[in-house]
Formats: sequence, C-alpha cells, structure tokens
Amino acid sequence: MSGFHEVRFPLRLALGATGGPVRRTDIVNLSNGREQRNQRWRDSRRGYDAGSGVKSLADLYAVLEFFEARRGQLHGFRFRDPLDWKSCAPGETISAADQVIGTGDGTAAAFQLVKTYADSGGSWVRRIAKPVAGTVVVSVDGAAKQAGSFSADTATGIVTFFGGHIPGAGAIVRAGFEFDVPVRFDTERIDVNLAHFDAGRIPTIPLTEILA
Repeated sequence: MSGFHEVRFPLRLALGATGGPVRRTDIVNLSNGREQRNQRWRDSRRGYDAGSGVKSLADLYAVLEFFEARRGQLHGFRFRDPLDWKSCAPGETISAADQVIGTGDGTAAAFQLVKTYADSGGSWVRRIAKPVAGTVVVSVDGAAKQAGSFSADTATGIVTFFGGHIPGAGAIVRAGFEFDVPVRFDTERIDVNLAHFDAGRIPTIPLTEILA
C-alpha cells in the first residue's frame, strides 16, 4: 500500500472516537410507489471522528504531532476501531478457529486474512490487511499450528505456510487475530480550540478508511 506509514493513531484517543462502516446505495423511486436499490460500493468503507477523544493539552499536541508526521492526508496509518478490532465478537477471546480464510489444495501456501459478517439473511467477507503483530493464530482442519510453521505479514494480512506445513487438499484453514483499519486524515487542517489554560479540544478529526 503506497503512501502508508505502519504506525498506529494514539490508542487512548482512538478509544473515544465515533464512527463505523459506510455504504453507498442508489435508491430510485418508481412511479408506482415502489423502489429499486442498486449497490454502488461492493465493500463498506469505514469513517471515524477522533475529535471526541481529545481531553487535554497533551492529547492536542499528540494529534498535531501525528498529523504533521503524516503530512496531513498524504500518508495513511493504522487506526484501532473501538468496537471491531479482532476476529471474534467483543468480549470473546481470540482463537485459531475464529475465521475461515481458505481451503487447501496441497500446493497453495499463502492465504489472505478475512473476517466474515453473517446471519441467516446474508453475509459479507471483509479483507483484513493490517493484522497486529504477534496476535495471529492459525489452525488447519481444527489443529492449531505452531508459530514456527507459518508467517503473518502485518503489512498485507497474508499468512504464508512454510515448507512441510502447507495445508493438504480440502483442508480448512482458519485464523484468529487482532487488526487495525488502514485510514488517512480526511481533512487538510487541524483546528485547535484552547478553551482553557490546561485543556482544549479539536472539534473534529475526520478519518476515512483506505481500501487497497
């Protein structure tokens, strides 16, 4: 991913952020009162406002420093979604059985991390490109794999099995992990309000997801 810095937006500020997935759908109202809906985006794109997480002068400066180091909108960075940041549901513990990431064919060694959102009415598979280092666990047909049998690229989300550990034909490959969202600033300026001698606020810090 070009123009991307593998650094994370300050976690203490991210925890106070608001936002989530955004989708684009065209809705056409017909003359008979019915409507047609057309999906404009195949995948959702997340948007956040991190301004509510700023509580002190130290926080203000941390945002300014981070913004300048990214040169505004020029470089992307990692952001931890305050709700959706791991392969399982909030409150649950990550396991190597959380998400199906592929089926072996006896020769393929590389598998992309994904997260599936599903219920009885439908499903959507999300590509996970920014797993957190040291958190990826993997299983093949229910058997957990040792850390030395595979690698996980934290810049792409690709899991690669080493020789002698490649999943056999028909073997179900699953993984568990923590992950960040690749985002960039969605503004060219940071407006600071020094409301008090030792405190202040930034009214809005818009962030938007970068889709590879």
